[in-house]
This record gives sequence, C-alpha cells and structure tokens, in this order.
Amino acid sequence: MILFSRTAMDARTMEEIELKKKSVITRILVIAGIAVVLIAICDMRLKTVNYKIESDKVEQPIRIALITDLHSDWYGKNQSVLIHALEAQKPDVVLLVGDIFDDTKSYNNAEIALRELSARYPCYYVTGNHEYWSKDIDNILAIVESYQIPILSAECETVEIHGETINICGVDDPDVAAYANGVGILDQLKTVEEAADSEAYTVLLSHRPEFAEIYKRYDFDLVLCGHAHGGQWRIPGVMNGLYAPNQGLFPEYAGGRYDFETYTMIVSRGLARESTPIPRVFNRPELVIIDLE
Repeated sequence: MILFSRTAMDARTMEEIELKKKSVITRILVIAGIAVVLIAICDMRLKTVNYKIESDKVEQPIRIALITDLHSDWYGKNQSVLIHALEAQKPDVVLLVGDIFDDTKSYNNAEIALRELSARYPCYYVTGNHEYWSKDIDNILAIVESYQIPILSAECETVEIHGETINICGVDDPDVAAYANGVGILDQLKTVEEAADSEAYTVLLSHRPEFAEIYKRYDFDLVLCGHAHGGQWRIPGVMNGLYAPNQGLFPEYAGGRYDFETYTMIVSRGLARESTPIPRVFNRPELVIIDLE
C-alpha cells in the first residue's frame, strides 16, 4: 500500500513537471510569436517594389525609379542605403515626386540625396506640399537647381532613352496656390498636356494621388504620385491603409498600382520613416521601380 502511494505520488510529480514544461514552452512560443509580429509591424527597412507596364508606344525597355516623401530622413552615411538599393536596380531615370524636403527638419539629408542621385542618374523633380509649408520654397528650389535637376513646374520635357521618345511632365503641388501664388493644378495639367508630344508615351509627375479622377481627363499614360505614406497603418491583404492626408480614413489610393481605362497610376508609399508623427505599421518605406516594356 505504501509502495502504491509512492508510485502514484511519483507519477503525479512527473505529470506536474511535464505540465510545467509544456507551460514554459507555450509561454516561450507565445513570446516568440509576439516578438515576430512586433518586428514585422515595426520593420522600417527599405524595400524595393517592382512594377511592369506594357505599352504599344514603347519598343525598347525603360526602367524608371520613383522616389517620393523622403522628408529629409537619413538612410546611412551619404544616403548609402538608398543609393545602393538604386544601384542594384540600374534605372535609366530617377523621378522625384515631392516632399523630398521637410518643413520641420534640416535640409541636409535631402540635399545629400540630391547630390548623390544627380551624380549617377538623369533626374526630374516636382514639389510636394511640405516644400511649400516650409515657407522657404525659393531656397529649396535653388538647392535642387544647384544639382542641375530640372524642376517641372507645369512643364513637360520630351526625352530620348534607349532610342525611345517619352514625355516627362510635371505639376506643382496644389499648395503652390496658397503659399506661392502659383497657378492651380487644373491649369497646370492643361498646360503640360498641350506641351507633350502626342505620339510619345507620357508620364505625369504629380505629388497627389487623390486627383485620380481628374487625371482621367487628360492624355497621360502613366501618373506617378506619393503623399499618402501608404495609409500609415496597414494589414496586408485586409486593409491597404488606415489614413492618408486629403483622403481621410481608409484611403482609396494609399499605395500601389491602380489601372484605369485610359492610364495607370502608381502611388509610392514613400521613404519617410522618422518624420511621420504616427508610426508606420506593416508599412515599410519603399523604392519603386517601374519597367516600361
């Protein structure tokens, strides 16, 4: 009887030990799972996103890099993280679509980025709202021009890349009207459409994606935008973005590719990772590469 009790006690003890082990393992797995989710949520590493667009107007491939919403953030010494990512993609042209500078931060990182980019690639620039919010727009534009980067302010340049002729057109951010007495966006869009070679593939650089319906009225093939910052908070496969300026909650054009009957719009989620008052969730900063074929 005593032997039976000791055996039963030993069995219970072993069972308790096994239960404790399972409990510890479960806790470790839960903690590890939470850590993985938190790492994914807070992952601010730069990623490269590639798009392919086919057009009868282009015979030879052209590779475009879209850079937007840097907000003068830091990407390593001499912006090396961004530059190395670009060099790996070997773009033919770099298009800078607004808010490269920020109205509350030093211009230093933005200027370094312009210096490094312009030394390697043909570049074109349009303004974003934060350049105007700085109330220092003339100085900012002078910095851009000092690196021989064309600023497309209701202008269109017809360029040749790999023997292909394309129009690169650009409009100012609409805040030009409020902060710099500039021309409204509707007049600017009409001006660049009239200036473009109607036979060539036409790319429009415009900081704001919320004008998607307006862009339909004009003869553009590809519209490149930023501004929305990917909607700040995302749930991949469920919610593309929680909030974007000028679009509000659950923005329609938070980031990605949008194909319309007459044109395609690509909205970059942007490069800002330090300057956003609301942290990005499941929303890594991105370099956008577009292959025209």
